[in-house]
Amino acid sequence: MARRTGEATREEIRAAASRLFRERGFARTSVRDIAAQAVTNPALVIRYFGTKELLFLDTMRFTIDDEPLLDVPLEEFGERFVEVLLADDDIRGVYLALLRGSNEPEIRARLQRIHEQTFVGPVRARLTGPSADVRASLAAAVVGGLLYSLWVVEDESLVTADRDDLIARYGALLQQALTEPTSHRRTAAPPR
Repeated sequence: MARRTGEATREEIRAAASRLFRERGFARTSVRDIAAQAVTNPALVIRYFGTKELLFLDTMRFTIDDEPLLDVPLEEFGERFVEVLLADDDIRGVYLALLRGSNEPEIRARLQRIHEQTFVGPVRARLTGPSADVRASLAAAVVGGLLYSLWVVEDESLVTADRDDLIARYGALLQQALTEPTSHRRTAAPPR
């Protein structure tokens, strides 16, 4: 049996770690487990990646192909974004792995960067008006609620819902968060 090159070993470790982190999460995956799955020595895992945390951060990439969204008019963005999000199976595994590992400071910092770079920032850039920042953050919260309900809680009503209906309804919620309100309701001060 021929020996693997250093780069081939590194890629085997990366693939094994990615698989295990998605299946088990950060805390329940050990360096020994990763090494066993990659058929290598645990010392090589540390040699190539430094720490389990750095390996996790290297393997858990959360990206949404925004090409299909670049030309979508803002008025149609909500539904189209939900459709793209739910069509990408890799997002579920990465989202769950990042969420499970979020008690680690480096991973939490990565999750915050991902939140800003993959959604809030690009959406904010497309919005106008004084409340663009708040609307982009609200839209991210709407998306986060959907992902949490589908993939963490596994809400039976949402998991089994008709996909097109779910996309239309949640897309409308997202769209509402993105839209500048037509009026600001003022409520009377409570009686003293």
